[in-house]
Amino acid sequence: MVDELVEFSEYDPELADGIRWLDVQAQKKGISFYDMVFEVLYKHDINSKAQSWLHSRN
Repeated sequence: MVDELVEFSEYDPELADGIRWLDVQAQKKGISFYDMVFEVLYKHDINSKAQSWLHSRN
């Protein structure tokens, strides 16, 4: 799936910018691009679940 996004970014400048940003962040952390994508998606998932939990508590 990530590889398909990278290929599609050739036609989407905003997606290409995001992929370049992810690549730079991965290099800064000394991890692979794929690990960085996983980290971002994992954080998004955790934040979404936290928001759902918070809204269910109110």
